[in-house]
Amino acid sequence: MAVSACTESKKKTAERVISENTALSQDLFIPENEGYSLFWEDHFEGTELDTLKWRIRGTGPRRIGYNDPSMVAVNDGCLHLMYDIRKDSIMGSAVGSYQTFNTTYGYFECRARLQKCDGPWAAFWMQSPLISEGEDPAVFGAEIDIFEYFKGLGNDHMTHCVHWAYGPNQKSVGRLDSDLKGLSEGFHTFALEWTPEKYAFFIDGLKFHEVSEGISKIDQYMILSMEIPATLEGIKNACAPDTFMVDYVKVYKKK
Repeated sequence: MAVSACTESKKKTAERVISENTALSQDLFIPENEGYSLFWEDHFEGTELDTLKWRIRGTGPRRIGYNDPSMVAVNDGCLHLMYDIRKDSIMGSAVGSYQTFNTTYGYFECRARLQKCDGPWAAFWMQSPLISEGEDPAVFGAEIDIFEYFKGLGNDHMTHCVHWAYGPNQKSVGRLDSDLKGLSEGFHTFALEWTPEKYAFFIDGLKFHEVSEGISKIDQYMILSMEIPATLEGIKNACAPDTFMVDYVKVYKKK
């Protein structure tokens, strides 16, 4: 029997940590060593999305394309979020935990393989259901982009961000840039530590950024998505089909 892509040795992920990178330090963050315990997880077993944990998100128009449920699949121990062009339709995909799991603070981690091409982009993020209703992130929450992978910025380059106060006075911490040699190859872990004082962003257990602005203090939900660009120019280097493949998502909490 062929071995699925999602069974790639986690040892290989750990070995990449010694690669060239722009992390703040080379010390590995291990949530259990920092007082966290596993609280919620999904390993995408079986052949269907577990609707007790996730729902298809945002079916309908999305920028120049359309989020379509047919672009979401579970097989070989992975969630597959796909991008494709069919019959003159540009299709992306997303799942979210809005209807199933909302929480405040913790360590949020996914293990995933990023998309192959420039154009559409993989993202793991958190959203507040109240973000458009006011400007104080402590009260109305934030958009926390745990990562976005725009391959046009470089094979080994990743961005993170925090936005809040959706509307004419929207605010942001600005783009946070990270570099890790080998990022475009195989599986990596991507994580956020969210506390009442800070957001910290991690790749393969290494902390790349820490910010104290825009701190949400309300329940939020997770989103995994294969995003569609806003212009046709944005897909000129895209390949179709393309896939963002997720091995697992784990949430750790402190007692």
